[in-house]
Amino acid sequence: MPNHSKERDQAEARFKKAATQDAKEARAAYESEARAVREKTARLKALRLAKEAADLETRVDKKPIASKTTPSI
Repeated sequence: MPNHSKERDQAEARFKKAATQDAKEARAAYESEARAVREKTARLKALRLAKEAADLETRVDKKPIASKTTPSI
């Protein structure tokens, strides 16, 4: 069986603590980026819907232009 020294145990504890801290930081960065993407997507969707509504209003307000010539058969 391997003989563990006190120094090795302390080094392993420091490593695990650092790994845990790195994992927390990575998760926080991931969640922050995901939140930013959701917010940007919602903003762009609102802009798109507003533009589509405005386009629909302008299309409804315009009357179709009647042809001045008689259609040929």
